[in-house]
Formats: sequence, structure tokens, C-alpha cells
Amino acid sequence: MTHIVVLGSTNMDLVAYVEKAPQRGETVTGREFRTIPGGKGANQAVAAARAGATVSMIGAVGNDAFGTRLRTGLEHSGVNTDHLRTVEGPSGTAHIVVDDEGGNSIVVIPGANGTVDHLVPGDEGLIASADALLLQLEIPMAAVLAGARTARAHGVRTILTPAPARPLPPELLSGVDLLVPNEHEAAALTGVPDPFAAADALLAQVAEVVVTLGPAGCLYVTRGAEPLAVPAPRVTAVDSTGAGDTFVGALAVALAEERPVREALTWAAAAAALSVQREGASASMPYRSEIEARYTA
Repeated sequence: MTHIVVLGSTNMDLVAYVEKAPQRGETVTGREFRTIPGGKGANQAVAAARAGATVSMIGAVGNDAFGTRLRTGLEHSGVNTDHLRTVEGPSGTAHIVVDDEGGNSIVVIPGANGTVDHLVPGDEGLIASADALLLQLEIPMAAVLAGARTARAHGVRTILTPAPARPLPPELLSGVDLLVPNEHEAAALTGVPDPFAAADALLAQVAEVVVTLGPAGCLYVTRGAEPLAVPAPRVTAVDSTGAGDTFVGALAVALAEERPVREALTWAAAAAALSVQREGASASMPYRSEIEARYTA
């Protein structure tokens, strides 16, 4: 089995389901509320584990009830949590509003994730043993940089999801093998609204880029080759929360298994399509057998 290491956030998602999201100053009545384990790092870890990889999580939870549940949830999905620290204080939370069209808006409060600003003994060896390192931006940049440096030093493929969108240090981009923004993040990073042009602009700093386009699929570009557009399966979305993380986790597994790029992207798109048909983030992520049944070359 391939070994994926994830360095990133672990949050409890506090999810309100509504017909239509409230505007500023507006109060609406929701139809349901759930607490669901999430966080971009943990979501990608669960997605990769369910897609068939051996997965290890580096991060932190608080010494509260959420922290206990977050750790248990990861372990239940097959993620190794030996490098998931427990620190004093609250766990991270994400406050999410999901409308009846499957769209969402999110406020993240870092909590324990804010303490993950460096690698601790054992983390470097774990990263060095991986086939791929997955990074996001919900923990301090210092730790993201340290993880990228370590992966580069040991020849480990590094996949970065630049979310939440923010300016990225050149040192980080130089240590990333594959950048996976959505179209909004790609525009924020480049100032270019067109995803094709934005992807091309990002190639000046990163060797490979995948821009996810929601229901339209994704766009892959690499230096010296024609762009590759891969459509998404047509489905009715119930909740898009975690779809991008599902895509990245499944893509990391497919690439680590040395599948051709088009096949890997199509397989990851099938995983994401399955996830949006269910409510929740990590709770919606499909298992390998489900992805294989949905995948069509």
C-alpha cells in the first residue's frame, strides 16, 4: 500500500443546513444542525485512507471533548494518529452554513491548529517514509514550510492545497511538486480570473497544477505539454463541503500508485462526485470500492 502523510488541520465542523444562506444582518431558520469531524488536513487524510492508502496525520487537537472525538474519528477511518498532538485548550472548529443547492460558507477558528507551527521529533522521519505529503493552509505557515522543506530533502512528492487563499512565499512554491487550487484560489493567487490563464501563470512557480472547477471538473497543466481538461460526473449535489479535499486525497493515492495523470484525475473526480451526494465533509467521503464502482475511464 502507498503511504500518505498529511500535515494539517483537524476541526470539528458545526454545520447548519438552511434553505438559503442568510445575508448580512439577516436571520433565517435552519432545518438541521450537526457536529461532524472535519478540517482540511483531517478531511484529506480520511479521503486518502478510504481510497486505499496507509495514512498518517500530523497536527493537533485540544484537550476537550471535540479533540477526543476528532482523534477517534480519524482512527475509525484508518488514519494513524500517533503524530496528532493533544494540547491545552480548545480544538479547532469550522462554522458552516449549507444551503439547499449544496453551496456553503465557512468560518474557521484555528484553536489547537494554531499551535502547529513547527515539526516535532519523529515528524521528519515520518514524512521521509511517505510516498506523498499533503499540505494545506489551515495551520501556521512556518509548519507548512517546514513540511515542504523536509519532503523536498527526502524526495517525497508534495501536494499543496492553497486554502484558505493567501499570498504564498516563493520558498513554499519552490518546494511544491503539485499545486491544487480551486478556480477562486487560482484567481486569488494570480489576479487572473480565467482558470486556464491562471493555471498557466502558476506554472512559472510550480511544475504541475490542477485547478478544480466544481461541477465542470478540473484542469491539469504541466510545463511543456498541452492542458488537460477532465470533466466531472453529472450528479445532483446535496452538500459540497469537503469535495475538494476528497478530490485531493483520492488524487494523491492514484498518483502514488503511478496511475496515468488522466486516469488519476478521472478517478479523483469520481470520488468527489460521490462525496457531494451526501451530507458532511469526512462523513461523505467514499471508500475505494465505491470509487472503483463509480469510476469510468
